[in-house]
Amino acid sequence: MANELQKLQVLFNRHEVASLKFNGHCHDCGGKMAVQVDMGEDGKTTMDGGFLYIPNEPDSGKDEERFLKCDECFGKDPILRNYKECEVYSRIVGYLRPVSQWNDGKQSEFKTRVNYKVGKERR
Repeated sequence: MANELQKLQVLFNRHEVASLKFNGHCHDCGGKMAVQVDMGEDGKTTMDGGFLYIPNEPDSGKDEERFLKCDECFGKDPILRNYKECEVYSRIVGYLRPVSQWNDGKQSEFKTRVNYKVGKERR
């Protein structure tokens, strides 16, 4: 949480304001929403209208990604999930390939695979 507060502090300092408003759509349900973040005179931040996620450092030079979650979706699951696509690789016919490029039959076999755990050998 301290890291998120530091990211917000960078934004407050950059824009030289005590209030920031983020408009967009909820990451989970897709509903329109706005999050208002205020910095009090005592340095305390308050957030109204939902929750804000800033995965990258504000001064990284990259486009700043921001994700919003409405109060209802945050109540169901406070963790931001699936914000970046992950490619899964596995061995097929002797070499590694992305599972998404396999044919439908091999993909369904992959879903039913069970990992074998090697234990201590019995004598």
